[in-house]
Amino acid sequence: MSGPHRAGVVDAPPPAGPPGPRAPRRAGRARPRAGLRARLRRDWPLLAMTAPAAALLLVFHYLPTLGNVIAFQDYNPFVGDDPIEAFLGSEWIGFGNFEALFADPLFWDAVRNTLTITAFQIVFFFPLPILLAILLNSLVSGRLRGFVQSVVYLPHFFSWVLVVTFFVQMLGGAGLLAQEMREAGLQPWHPMTNPDTFIFLVTAESVWKDVGWGAIVFLAALAAIDPNLYEAAAADGAGRWRRLWHITLPGLRPVIVLLLIMRLGDALSVGFEQFILQREAVGRDAAEVLDTFVYYQAIATQQWGLGAAAGLFKAVVGLVLIVAANKIAHRLGEQGVYSAS
Repeated sequence: MSGPHRAGVVDAPPPAGPPGPRAPRRAGRARPRAGLRARLRRDWPLLAMTAPAAALLLVFHYLPTLGNVIAFQDYNPFVGDDPIEAFLGSEWIGFGNFEALFADPLFWDAVRNTLTITAFQIVFFFPLPILLAILLNSLVSGRLRGFVQSVVYLPHFFSWVLVVTFFVQMLGGAGLLAQEMREAGLQPWHPMTNPDTFIFLVTAESVWKDVGWGAIVFLAALAAIDPNLYEAAAADGAGRWRRLWHITLPGLRPVIVLLLIMRLGDALSVGFEQFILQREAVGRDAAEVLDTFVYYQAIATQQWGLGAAAGLFKAVVGLVLIVAANKIAHRLGEQGVYSAS
């Protein structure tokens, strides 16, 4: 018999040659993590870029948080020669400031006004930047889109003094609207001094000032949507409204949920300058919000502990609202502000 399968004959092993290439590592094996010194050497340009922002957060946000301790003191800044001695020398009264705060009916009036204005603006102001972003994104002409964006962005950079002055010149007792109504033989309407319509006035001012700026985030989210989805939907016969409902809005939904959660976290912060400028014109009952309450009832009267207690209350309520809204977002399948563990 011949061939490799002859009986009783064992094939010799192949001659040893140079070693072949090593087998590749398994796909699931993790690479060793670089040391701290190597990571600093690699990432120092990014760390240098973020250092000023981190310093601003540390100095103006995290360090002042330590001042919340005066919410539990009868704080007197004139005790001692420096803030540390004032902290140590002020009397510790526990929850006394909170008891005085919660027993004050003016505080609850301010909270009610703040929550009412926040709820009204969430319903009637929050959707407007989304609609504006969709309208701007649908413009074919890039030059026209840039012009409209510049016009609607510009009021964001105006101060509230200028914004309120503009509305006074248009809607005030001696403004353009009142003059035209007098010339037409009609009784002038005074929305700038009417407490019943104050909530509509401040919402209109906020819309005019910030609706263009708020649309920037949604324009960025629209730019991230794959245009092939629109082409495929149009090829399948989907009209403009179906493409809006099934492609555009689902693409914007994560950003909408994120910004809505953040807005709920600021439910007790509707602004200070806008309201203090118009408080005397419409009265305290309509224009008193939590920030102006802290100014008039705590800072102006030098009850620093009471003001700190109101600020701490506002922060705790905002934190609770953010956590609750984020859990609801997780239940609905959205990531929210932070992902679920």
